[in-house]
Amino acid sequence: MLASYDSLFIGGEWVRPSSSARIEVTSASTEENIGSVPEAAEADVDASVAAARRAFDDPDGWSQWEPSARAAAMERLAAELEARSDEMALRVSAQNGMPISIATMLEGGFPVVVLRYLAGLLDGATFEEERPGFLGGTNIVRREPIGVVGAIVPWNYPQTLAAFKYGAALAAGCTVVMKPSPETVLDAFLLAEAIEAARIPAGVINIVPGGRELGAYLVAHRDVDKVAFTGSTAAGRRVAETCGRLLRPVTLELGGKSAAIVLEDADLDLAKIGTDLFAATLVNNGQTCYLGTRVLAPRSRYGEVVDTLAAFASSLAVGDALDPATQIGPMASQTHRDRVEGYIAKGASDGARLVVGGGRPRDLDHGWFVEPTVFAEVDNSATIAQEEIFGPVLSVIAYGDVDDAIRIANDTDYGLGGSVWTTDPERGKDVARRVRTGTIGINRYLPDPAAPFGGVKASGIGRELGPDAIGAYQQLKSIYA
Repeated sequence: MLASYDSLFIGGEWVRPSSSARIEVTSASTEENIGSVPEAAEADVDASVAAARRAFDDPDGWSQWEPSARAAAMERLAAELEARSDEMALRVSAQNGMPISIATMLEGGFPVVVLRYLAGLLDGATFEEERPGFLGGTNIVRREPIGVVGAIVPWNYPQTLAAFKYGAALAAGCTVVMKPSPETVLDAFLLAEAIEAARIPAGVINIVPGGRELGAYLVAHRDVDKVAFTGSTAAGRRVAETCGRLLRPVTLELGGKSAAIVLEDADLDLAKIGTDLFAATLVNNGQTCYLGTRVLAPRSRYGEVVDTLAAFASSLAVGDALDPATQIGPMASQTHRDRVEGYIAKGASDGARLVVGGGRPRDLDHGWFVEPTVFAEVDNSATIAQEEIFGPVLSVIAYGDVDDAIRIANDTDYGLGGSVWTTDPERGKDVARRVRTGTIGINRYLPDPAAPFGGVKASGIGRELGPDAIGAYQQLKSIYA
């Protein structure tokens, strides 16, 4: 067993849960039980929100700390997470199937980078300014922390996406109640240990593991001031409906069906582009919201693009997530594998040509694996081109000229990521500017802590990361003097 806990982290302490219910954690690679934690109940959410409220409202509480003091605490948390980075990567990889080589870089390393970046923004920061009044006098404009934040984190990048939320919230002066996904809870408890070791004040970050019902309770809680959610578009709509009714600010980072646009002059040499192509289309077993799973290929080079992707997918090492050589691990759960396989069957029945993959690896008797899969002759209106599969499945779609490529890229309900592949970077930037999406890369795709991340259309509301991230957890107050 990888880890087991009997207490919840609420109000800066390890406390007895209000219920005897537990979350049993299963390895995605072996289907064996690897851990167990208490499942939080509504009473635990109440206690967490109350602790967060006290930590926020106290006259000497977190919201009143100078930005430099908050930055120092965030730096301590970054150091504690860095000290636990190997164990964090191991726990995430074992739970959700993320290859350990990727988990080490992202789940082990990226939260540290995010915290240090955001802490650095607080150096010399001031959240109050004076402006001359148009009608005379002076206007004092303050950026004040919004309050208690309910943060709901998914299973695919549990620590990275948690850091996107609590990092900006802490920098702004907010306190947090975080609900991790039941599929990935062991890492959340390691985060709690880091929070305690970093001497983050009691109640500033509280962790309540549970399912959808608990998340809904947190979203609607009367003492929560803002919600930050990452997950499916369907779930995001439900969160948005609740927040809309309550007039509660919300940040939503939702699904995607991004386009990887291969221009006529693109270099298709896998020895040169293979690493970047993997990061942009199949990283984390395809369980990544921004991936360019619709590959748009010019008709003049369509067969070449299909052959390149087939060779690329076939070359990837599929295996146990904890094996350093693995590039494609298992799906996060049996239910999710069933969902991905349903989309593969739908693609074939709708007339797309299955080029490679489409099944389960024959040499793996345990684990929820799906072979890297490439479909050709896909129409952009097809189900596999319009709905998010969230697995290692690519659809190759033909286009005529660049205008046609942009039309197809924008013909989707989503707008989160994307990429343009070309030997002319300036032309690539011109194409990128015309794609309706929140983020897009040229010959690569990798979110950067210094740039806003988020989507348009059904991919969400608001942005995380970048200098703008802190402002998402603040509200403006004007004082007329």
